[in-house]
Amino acid sequence: MKALILAGLCAGCSLPLQAEVLWQDVSVTYLNGSNYRVDGPDKQVLTFEHAAGTSWGDSFFFFDHLRADNGGRSNYAEWSPRLSLGKLSNTELKYGIVKDVLFTSTIEMSSLQTNFLYGVATDLSVPGFNYFNLNFYRRNNDGVADNWQLTTTWAIPFSLGELQFLYDGFLDWSSATADQSASMNMTSQLKWALHPLLNMKSKLYVGVEYVYWRNKYGIADSPAFRTDESNVNLLVKAHF
Repeated sequence: MKALILAGLCAGCSLPLQAEVLWQDVSVTYLNGSNYRVDGPDKQVLTFEHAAGTSWGDSFFFFDHLRADNGGRSNYAEWSPRLSLGKLSNTELKYGIVKDVLFTSTIEMSSLQTNFLYGVATDLSVPGFNYFNLNFYRRNNDGVADNWQLTTTWAIPFSLGELQFLYDGFLDWSSATADQSASMNMTSQLKWALHPLLNMKSKLYVGVEYVYWRNKYGIADSPAFRTDESNVNLLVKAHF
């Protein structure tokens, strides 16, 4: 099954060479926070992100470089290409609040494991949101049993007087198996836009990231080993 998923993702790699890029965004984020569990407690994280919309769907990639205060270093990356059924069929699939239906996939990559996710997604039109997406995955995992995952992503812009803000983030819920507990990770960022005040063309934000993780990495929380995580990170994010 993993070979089949990988073949499908590799086939998708050829699509951008033949398709039009409608928009793209590149950003770098610096995070500094405490109270990490399992692999913490204090960390600095440098994140590179690339997002793009094309005539075949969309793509999101990020790469994290994590530096713990205890000297630990690690890298983690994800790539999530999605194929729009509406765009590929040249058919409008809008129905109610549903904007589009997509084939969704993700590759999770670290030095310890590589996981492949595939499934179906819906993009929703919700008033006040820049986007609100639902992704339903089957997870093919390294080292543990395969399971299911629901991922929600969102972005809400708002203003207080002349000040502009953005609240965005994601929620991952993964099902339990015989060798892992159900896990929920909600990560959201509240960001104040500095670029309008500084007359900058590129976006620049400062703010906070809040992370709540229940049974981190599918490891059951217990008095002997705490895996429920709640932390706040200070952040600076620049778009290019």
